[in-house]
Amino acid sequence: MIGRTLLALAVAVGCGLPAARADAFERREKRPPCADYTELRRPYFGDLHVHTRYSLDANTQGTRTTPAQAYDFARGRALGIQPWDDQGRPARTVQLERPLDFAAVTDHSEYFGEATICSTPGMAGYDSWMCRIFRGWPRLAFFLMNGRRTPFGFCGEDQSLCTDADALPWQDMRDAAEAAYDKTRSCEFTTFVGYEWTGYTHRNVIFRSKHTPHFAPSSIEYPHENDLWGALDETCRGDVASDCDFVVIPHNSNVSSSTTFHTENPDGTPLDAEQARRRAANEPLVEIMQHKGSSECFRGAGTEDELCDFENIPYDDLGARFATWMRKKPDAVNFVRTALGIGLLEQGRSGANPFHFGFIGSTDTHLGAPGLTDEVGYPGHGGAGVPLRTELPDVLLDPIEFNPGGLAVLWAEENSRDALFAAMQRREAYATSGPRIRLRLFGGWDLPEELCNAADFVEVGYRDGVPMGGDLPVAQQAAAPTFAVRAVKDAGTDRSPGVRLRRLQIIKLWVAAGEVRERVFDVAGSADEPAGVDTASCEPSGDGVDQLCTVWRDPEFDPRAAAVYYARVLQNTTCRWSTQVCNAAGIDCDRTETIRPGWEDCCDSTFPKVVQERAWSSPIWYTPPG
Repeated sequence: MIGRTLLALAVAVGCGLPAARADAFERREKRPPCADYTELRRPYFGDLHVHTRYSLDANTQGTRTTPAQAYDFARGRALGIQPWDDQGRPARTVQLERPLDFAAVTDHSEYFGEATICSTPGMAGYDSWMCRIFRGWPRLAFFLMNGRRTPFGFCGEDQSLCTDADALPWQDMRDAAEAAYDKTRSCEFTTFVGYEWTGYTHRNVIFRSKHTPHFAPSSIEYPHENDLWGALDETCRGDVASDCDFVVIPHNSNVSSSTTFHTENPDGTPLDAEQARRRAANEPLVEIMQHKGSSECFRGAGTEDELCDFENIPYDDLGARFATWMRKKPDAVNFVRTALGIGLLEQGRSGANPFHFGFIGSTDTHLGAPGLTDEVGYPGHGGAGVPLRTELPDVLLDPIEFNPGGLAVLWAEENSRDALFAAMQRREAYATSGPRIRLRLFGGWDLPEELCNAADFVEVGYRDGVPMGGDLPVAQQAAAPTFAVRAVKDAGTDRSPGVRLRRLQIIKLWVAAGEVRERVFDVAGSADEPAGVDTASCEPSGDGVDQLCTVWRDPEFDPRAAAVYYARVLQNTTCRWSTQVCNAAGIDCDRTETIRPGWEDCCDSTFPKVVQERAWSSPIWYTPPG
């Protein structure tokens, strides 16, 4: 369709006529079209994983941010964050240097009603023993409520008090998203209504429009992902008149204790083709990077890729954060790269790939601060760190294994819900670990070698190939596929210039003799040229480039073997957030007298002092004929 649209555009321009706009996505909204419309699509940067005061874990750690304030922050306004004084004034303020293009508040739907009752004087149940603990000992309440999956007595015999109270935050979240959505022709900011379903594996649910179910199905009533999809099918897609639709995005597979990428039903039977296709359709994206670590891969767990030593959490279950005796090394099946390979095997077994997903990043902020990914001045994202309510303690405020999180990037024609949602569904998306790197990937059978030097790089990519998230068409010949990939460094700001790029790679997984193999190809840039950073001053050294581009042909292609490819681009090395914070606190690991209680992790040599920020494209798949 894009090729035909481009041809029509070229004809119109060649004849001196105004080009007609032919949308490559379905328009369902009744709103003015965006003035800034790009036929060849542009990247929009956002955050689809944001918690505010309505999330139990955020609330019990002192977060007071409302959904409306979270959206204001995403648009560039300053936000006060905990701790708070007696007059309700914040001790700290954060602000983005560059606003986001889109965002979604995704509060945990579990205990919406209970937390509302415990926080609202006069509501039935406010004076219950559980609510008194909630207000007096909030951290204890967090563990008590999370550890209990049965109803509380103050909800009433039929649970109607809590069910009715559930509706209050859900309505506020929907109202805030609608109020912050820019429906003018400027299209400066887009919001999505969403929430988090918090089963053993966690998922964010993002709705296409303001039309949503009247409640947010939680893991208490719907404990398995099959139950969640069924509830959403019934309450959203089942209501044809409302035009409701959704995508579901798994996250934190890295600490899911090997439960995210399973290929069995609850009764132990293997997924059949219909079930695999259902999962792929409902979950077209996976969150590969966020506050609680990278989920791409883990060196020593199914791979020896040296660059898999990146923002790894050294345990495989999030509960092990609080119970160190539970800790064990993550298994390979926790990670997205492994899941891509399992998907190829499942495709061969059942005829359908359940893990046919693209990649995004997000923050998982529990401060209500979407897009707060800068390593400099990082305040911690809350939710699993140090509770802050009335004072700022002299300690490292976030567990050292955590990080500022990432961003979701969507290639779309305009900044509207219809266009961005279509990008999610077709997986034309990518993830960054925070920087606003621009990354593009096309795959085809005959992309020209000189394409990087051509002015029509994108036009040819769409015309003769498929973009990231796509499937290579069935080949009429045995020639190897070609991939055109281009990365442009984050432009940065006057105060924070962007970091130059170092290395561009293609990661390939394929099936051989019934097993998944992997290979990492360096396709542009260099790992050998010196570039580093002084961890005492955080001053960078060495070169790098503003842009990397190449057209690469797979030198080991076997037309009989199913395969999947994705791109990874790396910046030069910079100081990690923990190094910045520890330096600012005066911690000198060579002088023990400077290592105050609460700052010991600054000198834990198992955690790096530097970070090599990066971006990951969504994959492109090859399926053999037949």
